[in-house]
Amino acid sequence: MTDLAPGPSAPADHDSTDRPGVIHARPVRHPGRWVALAAIAVLVAMVVSSFTTNPRWNFSLAFEIMYQKPVLEGLLKGTLLGTVGAMIVGVGLGVPIAVMRLSSNPVLSGVAFVFTWFFRAIPRYVLLVVIGSGLGFLYPQTTFGVPFGLQLAGWLNLPTDLTLSSVSTFSVTGSIWGGILGLGLSEAAYMAEIARAGIGSVDRGQAEAAEALGMSSSTAMRRIVLPQAMRVIVPPTGNETIAMVKDTSLLSAIPIITELFYQTRNIGLRTLQIMPALVAATLWYLIICSVLMVGQFYLERYFGRGFGTTKPATTRRFARPGGSGGA
Repeated sequence: MTDLAPGPSAPADHDSTDRPGVIHARPVRHPGRWVALAAIAVLVAMVVSSFTTNPRWNFSLAFEIMYQKPVLEGLLKGTLLGTVGAMIVGVGLGVPIAVMRLSSNPVLSGVAFVFTWFFRAIPRYVLLVVIGSGLGFLYPQTTFGVPFGLQLAGWLNLPTDLTLSSVSTFSVTGSIWGGILGLGLSEAAYMAEIARAGIGSVDRGQAEAAEALGMSSSTAMRRIVLPQAMRVIVPPTGNETIAMVKDTSLLSAIPIITELFYQTRNIGLRTLQIMPALVAATLWYLIICSVLMVGQFYLERYFGRGFGTTKPATTRRFARPGGSGGA
C-alpha cells in the first residue's frame, strides 16, 4: 500500500480550502471620464478668460444699468407683477377648465376643449397685440349692466339703455392689466392640460373610495385627488412659471414700456452700449429664475414625499451610546 502525500491540489484541510483567498480588487478604470473632465475644464477656462479679458462685455457698466431706476421699475411692475398676475390667472382658470374637460357633461367638456384649442393655437405675441390694440378698436367702451340692455331698451322704447357703468376699454387693455389678461388666458390653456394630466395620473379608485365614504364629487376632487395630483402638476407648473418670466418681455406688444427688457434695450440704444444693457437684462433673468428654481425644488419635495425616487429630507442621526437600548 502506498501512502499519498497531500499535493498542492489535494484537500488536505477543509477549513483552509473552503474559504476564499484574499481578493485584491481594483476599481474599474474610467479613462473617458478624465478625458471629459479635462475637456470641460479647458472649455470653462476659455469662457472665464473671455469674460475677464474681453473689455466689450463691460460688466461694470452692466451692473450700473441693472440698478438704474427705470430698470428696477420695469423689473417690479412689468416682469415680476406680470409674472405673478399671469400665473394667478393661468392657474386659477386652468384647474377648473381641466376639471370641466374631464367632466361627463358634454357641454362643459366641449367648452373646455374649445378654450384650450383657441388659446393654445394663438401665439402669445399675436394675442397681446390683439388685446392691446384690437379690443380697444372693436369695443371702445366696455359696459356693465343688463345683458342685451341696449337692444331691449330700443325694443321697449325705454329712456335708458340699462347700462349701469362703462369704462374705456383701452384704459384696461393698454395697461399692465391687459398684459396680465393676455398672458393669463394663454397660460390657462397650458395649465389646463397640465392639470388634466395630473388628475389623470391619480387612480380612479381613490375618488371612488372617497365617494363611498360619503364625500361629494367636489370634496373628493379637492381633498383626495388634487393633493395626489400635485406631485405631477408642480414640476411643469414651475417650468411654466420660469417661462412666463421670460415671456413678459412680450408685453412690448401691448405696448407696455414699464418692463425689464424694454427698459434695458432702450438704455442700450440711447447710450450705444447695447451689449452691457443686454447683459444687465440677462443677469436679472438669471437671478429671478434661480430663485424660482429653488422654490420649485422645495415644492416638488413637499408634494412628492412618499412617492417614487424623491429623496426624503436629510435627517441627522447621532450615534446611540452603548447600553441605551432601542433598535
